[in-house]
This record gives sequence, structure tokens and C-alpha cells, in this order.
Amino acid sequence: MRQRKLTENSQLFNRTAQRRSYDEPLEIQSQKRQSNSDGASRLSRRSYSHPVDVPMSTAIKSPNPEPAHHYIVRRTVEACQMAKDAAAAAAEGIATGSAALLNSLRQRERELDTLDLEIDNGVTSAITEVAPAEARELLACMKFMIGLERIGDLLLSFGSSAQAAAGRIDSEDTRDLTQMATLLEKMLTDCGDAFSRRDVTKAVEVLRADAEMDRLRNLIFLRHIENPENIHRQASLQVIFMTQSLERAGDHAKNLAEEVCHFVSGRPVRHVLIAYDKPVEQMFIDYLRRRDHKG
Repeated sequence: MRQRKLTENSQLFNRTAQRRSYDEPLEIQSQKRQSNSDGASRLSRRSYSHPVDVPMSTAIKSPNPEPAHHYIVRRTVEACQMAKDAAAAAAEGIATGSAALLNSLRQRERELDTLDLEIDNGVTSAITEVAPAEARELLACMKFMIGLERIGDLLLSFGSSAQAAAGRIDSEDTRDLTQMATLLEKMLTDCGDAFSRRDVTKAVEVLRADAEMDRLRNLIFLRHIENPENIHRQASLQVIFMTQSLERAGDHAKNLAEEVCHFVSGRPVRHVLIAYDKPVEQMFIDYLRRRDHKG
């Protein structure tokens, strides 16, 4: 009897052990699958709820490069601004006697030289790749840059003479030279606006302003060369050099305005001036003729 009971207990133990050894891996496997599923779910939620955790490319797409033709035109307008700033420095330098402003003309002249070389090379390589209208514009840029570079040279000469005559220039000469340099600054401003906006009206204003430059030059020459009052004046040679530099710079600004008139209108400057200088009565008669012709 006792032996039978032991046998039954042994069989029950074996069946229990087998069931546990079979069920336990299933349970563990199920737990692992659940754990993997929960982990994947957490990873998925973390990936979407916290995008900063996901490495991203930091590369920035650059915009399309600027066409060479547009770049050259933009740089030409910037050259007008450089020359205008140089004229402003000359005006303030002579008015205040600032050696720092007069010395800055050398650096400004170098910048214009560098830009002249850049535009010259750019036009040479780009002019064969554009349409005829753009080619004419590039040629205008080259002509503009030649004039602006020459204006930089003349302003540098002006600054050198002003420093050589420091403290010895009469108040009348200082006043007139400052007025000439200020007028040159205005002419260059209008040249830049006329070129960038294709504005013939601004170009005509530059052409008319050149007459005032000539008047101021003649006034200074009269004081120092003819000297009808027979007044002893200091630094006459330097003052005459300064006056010539500004007057010739004004001539170059006038040439720039003429280039704008020809480039924009396609007509010679003389015809443009005739159109702008007509009296009001003649303009009204021309209007009536055009109206009758259309009728």
C-alpha cells in the first residue's frame, strides 16, 4: 500500500514538472514578445513625439546662383555708390580740414580699381553668352566703370593737393571747393539712380548740373589767375589743381549721364536734350498734332 502511494506521488510530480517545463518557456516567450512589443511601441511614440531625438541633415539648400549679367549690373551700381561716397568724403574733408577723410580717398580709389578689373573680366566672359539687349547693357557697365575709375583717380589727386595746402586755403576757396565736391556727389547719386532705374530724367539733371560745375571753376580761376583785386592769395597752385580735378570729375559724371541717355532711349544725347528743353507751348502744339493725327 505504501509502495503504491509512493508510485502515485512520483507520477504526479513528474507530470507537474513536465507541465511546468513546457508552460514556463511559453510564458517567458510570451512575456518577451509583450516586452518587445511595448518597447517598440515606446520607441515609435518617442520617435514621433520627440523628433529632436532623430538625427536630421543640417545641410541647407542654397538658392540658385545669380546670373553673371545681373551680378555685373548690380556691381556697377555699387561702384556708383563707392564713387559717390568718395565725393562726399572729399567735400567733408575740405570743409572741415579732416586729414582722415582726405586720406580715405586713397583706399576708395583702390576699391574702385579692383571693381573696375572685376567688371572688365566679367563683361569679357559674359558678353558672348547673353542676348543683344543684355550685351548692350554689359557694354554700358564697362563704360560706366571706366568713368568711375577715372573719377576715383581725380578725387585722389584732389585729396593729395588738399593735404599739401593744409591750413593755407582761403575761406572763399574752401566754400567753393566744398560746393563743387558736394555737387559732384549729387551728380554721381543721380547717375547711379538713372542707370539702375533706366531714368532719363535723372540723367538730364546730371547734364544740366555740369554747367554749375563750370561756373564754380571759372569763379575760382578768376580769383587766382586774373586776380582783378590784386589780393595776395595762398596755395594758388594747389587750389587750381583741386579745382581742375573736381571739374574734370564732373565731366566724367556728365559722360555717364550721356551713356544712360543713349542706352535707355537709343537716341543721341542732343535729341534727348531737345526733347527735354522744349518750351511748354511747343509741347502743347506737339500734343495737338499727335491727337489730330490719331483722329
